[in-house]
Formats: sequence, structure tokens, C-alpha cells
Amino acid sequence: MAKKPENNQKILVYGTPTCPYCILAKQYLEGKKVKFEYVDLSVQRDRVFEIIAKSGQTGVPVLDINGKIIIGFDRDAIDAAIAGS
Repeated sequence: MAKKPENNQKILVYGTPTCPYCILAKQYLEGKKVKFEYVDLSVQRDRVFEIIAKSGQTGVPVLDINGKIIIGFDRDAIDAAIAGS
């Protein structure tokens, strides 16, 4: 299981275990040795309202990287958000 982020980085990955793009997003961050908090919406259903408020939709994955919302698995957007761009 992924650990909570350190060094002032706040990274949340909202997803479900059956979503292939959620799995890819988690694997991508793990491969980059980036710490994040994974929110399994199949277990924490009440947190669906968080992604609706942040992204305006219920589709997953939704990544919140330091306040930048990324919908779907987008390597370039993830890298830019982690770098602070």
C-alpha cells in the first residue's frame, strides 16, 4: 500500500480496484518513487463527493497533486504537477 506523501507534497489518487487506468496511475507513481495516498472509492464510497467537488465528475482515476486536478491517467500532466509546473 502506498504511504502518505512527504516534503510538502500532497498527492491523492482516487480510484477503484477494477479500473485499469487507476492501476496504471498508481504503478506510474510507485515507479517514480513518489509517495501518495490512495483512496479506494469501492471501500470509501463517501469520498466520491470529494472527486465530484474537485473534478465535476465521478469518473476515475482522479489525481489531486498539490491542488492540481488530473482526470484520467496522463503521464505528462502528472509529471508537470509533481514538478510544480
